[in-house]
Amino acid sequence: MVGKVVLRDIRNDVGWRLRRYRAERARARSKATFIGITGSSGKSTATSLLGHILAGHGTVYTQVLANTFKALVRALYKRMNRAGKLDYVVFEAGAFEPGSIRGMAEMLKPDVSIVTMVRLEHVGKFRTPDAVAQEKRALVDALRSDGIAVLNCDDPFVLGMASGVKCRIATFGQADNADYRVSDVHAAYPELLRFSLHWRGGALDVHAPFPGEQFWLPTAAAIATALELGVPPEKVAARLASFEPLPNRCKVLTVDSGPQFIVDTAKAPWHSIGITLDMMRKASTARKRIVLGQISDYLGSSRKYGTAYGIARDIADEVIYTGDNAHRSRASKADHDSGRFLELRTPKEVSDHIKQTAVPGELILLKSSSNLHLERVALAWTHDVRCWIPSCGKKESCQDCGLYEVPFEEHGSFLAIRKLERRKRRFGRLLGGLGVRRRS
Repeated sequence: MVGKVVLRDIRNDVGWRLRRYRAERARARSKATFIGITGSSGKSTATSLLGHILAGHGTVYTQVLANTFKALVRALYKRMNRAGKLDYVVFEAGAFEPGSIRGMAEMLKPDVSIVTMVRLEHVGKFRTPDAVAQEKRALVDALRSDGIAVLNCDDPFVLGMASGVKCRIATFGQADNADYRVSDVHAAYPELLRFSLHWRGGALDVHAPFPGEQFWLPTAAAIATALELGVPPEKVAARLASFEPLPNRCKVLTVDSGPQFIVDTAKAPWHSIGITLDMMRKASTARKRIVLGQISDYLGSSRKYGTAYGIARDIADEVIYTGDNAHRSRASKADHDSGRFLELRTPKEVSDHIKQTAVPGELILLKSSSNLHLERVALAWTHDVRCWIPSCGKKESCQDCGLYEVPFEEHGSFLAIRKLERRKRRFGRLLGGLGVRRRS
């Protein structure tokens, strides 16, 4: 048995080395412009938006959400070889622990590096914003002298990455000295994001399909990079109009004759809670409800849940806490008794309550880290959701998993049957290609 385990480990190691070698060769052969994007928030939106804009200007491969070293290796050695000739490769790089971005940067060898912002994240690994900034700087340090660093000049941690860099620096932000200066930012749902962008070569009135003002940052990062790469402003504006925001990142779901949801369930670091709640404060709808789940990336006690409740209470007609920390709201007895605050321990309870009490046109914010998969509360209005396990352990969203209409305990057998059916179809196509008729 020990020999089999050792042999399997050797095979896995050899396989991994081979995949890395093939990925390095694919990168070396490619003539595409490689763009790496990182940041504590906004990188996924910036990546998907930039990829969408560039797709109107050339051929693009965009890798978003899957932002690890293994994902980069897989993209380079496997998916890029199938994509044909590419003009651009846009890759989202996530920082999970010290050294995680450096390896990606050395393999990606970016021509352009973008940093959106630095905040405290993955607290157990980094502990301080300085440590986070040092990690993300590795993507900028990997640039050659003919590269471009696109940096948020409103963030001192990000702007500090320009120090000692020999390549071109292009800054964006609301500061007067930004190369791409943002002004007149406005969003008050149902009014979507708009702002003005000014740079040395011109100006652009930006209209983007986001419900909150905070999205000016990844939008400006993507636009500034596209303009730096020679995309005409009018093409940028046209591509913005056709962009579809990422699921679960303040994506709006409107139900006919039912409620409206803002689904923000991909992550919930403490630094983003106030920003998201402020988006709800500015929304102009008659009735508002806020559902809060798991909050992450904070130091100290869990009093943050009480702080968040105090803010949410002043905004919404009803605040619902769910998950293992639902009891930490510190809501008053009067709020409990009046129904102003509800503690519902599972997403299924939240869904049932909202189904029973929904008011047409009301706005409901779903805000949580991804572990609770609160997006199911909104999906239940358009699909027959039957997977309601409180925490399934899957990192992917319910939309990516695709099994939310199957009870969790049946996922294994469902996948096995689906795999068997796919094999049968492939075998049938193979027989058909050989001119063999299958007997029924």
